[in-house]
Amino acid sequence: MKGPSNVDVLQAIESRRSVKAFDPAHVMSDSEVVELMRLARLSPTAFNIQHYRFVVVDDPELRRQIRAVSFDQAQVTDASLLVVLCADRDAWRKNPARYWSHVPEENQAALAGMITQYYDGREQEQRDECMRTCGIAAQTLMLAAQGMGYESCPMDGFDFDAVSRLINLPEDHVLTMFVAIGKPLAPAHPRGGQIPVDEVVIRNRFVTD
Repeated sequence: MKGPSNVDVLQAIESRRSVKAFDPAHVMSDSEVVELMRLARLSPTAFNIQHYRFVVVDDPELRRQIRAVSFDQAQVTDASLLVVLCADRDAWRKNPARYWSHVPEENQAALAGMITQYYDGREQEQRDECMRTCGIAAQTLMLAAQGMGYESCPMDGFDFDAVSRLINLPEDHVLTMFVAIGKPLAPAHPRGGQIPVDEVVIRNRFVTD
């Protein structure tokens, strides 16, 4: 599949909206799902650890169970694709040299040492890294879906503990969010409005009174 041009990327950013009403009859092809996952896996990660984990939920009964603990939000079952984004909190310690398998062995050893030095004993940083990683991956996934002609919806309105049990989340993993993807039943609502740019974009440092 030909990669998007810069114009396509800009259009995807500008046109992406959070859609909640999806066509439950639309089915994505296996090749489309594979392509979405391929693109999502290109998301950047610290030290190339790649600790994102994409749980593609295609079991209808499991979808219904997840919807029941997600405030009955229809997109959980009606979207063509439901991706539960998780991260392996301990990926940094699991044979870290493999994350740099394409570089010389001496460089692998050096990078593995840097990874261990940075994360060892820093539990908050380990968890924060998971959140950063999955946030970036979710945006990549949504923009890729937009480029393929689909709409999406990022979600965190669910019972995290209940969903973790339903997907058998390993103890050393962190659940971060959902992304629902599919064909909309109606055009997305207009943007709600954006606050002043001066409130959002700060030059150099915040000004205090």
